[in-house]
Formats: sequence, C-alpha cells, structure tokens
Amino acid sequence: MLGDDAELTAALHAAQDGDEHAFRTVYRAVHPRLLGYVRTLVGDHDAEDVASEAWLQIARDLERFDGDADRFRGWAARIARNRALDHIRMRGRRPAVGGDETELTGRPAESDTAGEAMEALATDSTLSLIARLPQDQAEAVVLRVVVGLDAKSAAETLGKRPGAVRTAAHRGLKRLAELLACDPESGRGLDALPPQREPRGPAVTSASVTHTRARTQKDM
Repeated sequence: MLGDDAELTAALHAAQDGDEHAFRTVYRAVHPRLLGYVRTLVGDHDAEDVASEAWLQIARDLERFDGDADRFRGWAARIARNRALDHIRMRGRRPAVGGDETELTGRPAESDTAGEAMEALATDSTLSLIARLPQDQAEAVVLRVVVGLDAKSAAETLGKRPGAVRTAAHRGLKRLAELLACDPESGRGLDALPPQREPRGPAVTSASVTHTRARTQKDM
C-alpha cells in the first residue's frame, strides 16, 4: 500500500503540472472506489453521472490541491459527496440517514465480528450488502473500508466527529458480519471493480479535462 500511495502521489503531482496521462493514472486508481461511495448515496442509476460531475470539479480545482495521495482521496470524497447531495436535493429526495451514533463513541468493541466483516469487505463482500445499512453507517463503512480514509479524513468528509464515524463504521461492520453470515454469496464483490477498468457512461477523458482547465483559466 505504501508503494502504491507513493506512486499515486507522484502521478498526482505530475497531473497538477498538466500531465494528462498522469491524471488518467490518478483517475483509474481512485475512481472505482469513489464510484462505490457515490452509489451508496444516489443509487446505481445516477452514480455514473454524479461521479463524472465530481471528476470534472476535481480536474478544475486540481491545481489548488495541496497534499499526498491519502489527502487526495479525502478531498475527492468530499467533492463527490457534495455533488451527490446536490443531486439528491435537485431530485427532491433525501438519503435515509440513521439515528445518531455519538452516544456510543469511545465504547470498546464487543466482539471481533467487525474485524471479520472488514476482512470480508476487502475481498469477497458486496456494495449491495452495504446498501442495506442505515445511511450514516453505510457512508462510514464505505469511506473507511472501501475508499480507505482514516477516521479523521472520513469525519471531515461527513462533517462529524472522528469518534462518531468510528462508531458508525463499527456498528455497520457488525451488521455486515451478520448479513454475510446469512448470505455470503449475495451481490457483486468489490473485486468486480478493478482499478484499471474504464468506467461506463459519461467518463472523464483527457479532452474533457483539457476543456475544463481551459474554461477555468478563461473565467479567471
């Protein structure tokens, strides 16, 4: 992971200098898991469109970003979440947010079922199972386990305290462990989203990135 992050950071810095090939490297590395996060917010039907809108903003603002690959994932997740919430408001829908988890902050885990679920998520488990969770738990699990953010970065993305995010993720992982025990073959595994796959739908291309940057410079 450290080597991958070092390579992604190098590609990110090259993309900030205008290297479109490097931008596509960053896009291919980050997009599949970012798309998985967007799916938990808007569903399968609109996820590609919302993710593409997020990537256009990422391309437009990339020169102003300051940080490494880990910070970039958090920054990209915040942009994607904002675009998803804009989409939800425009459609007049609201995500099914679960109850407040902050009262459990700091309590120790009661068992190792959360760890077992996390291990399963990293290999065989499915985004369709995550969709069965309350929205706050689903977002916390996806940001921590799928996108790979730490509790602080996930909390910044969600506008919550790190402890609340840890608790929501723990509760979500415990529920996922129960779901996996009942239906271990359910849905589509995370490995169905290989990092090198070209996305369907209105993908971000080198031409669109160039057009976005040119338009931004013209507006400035």
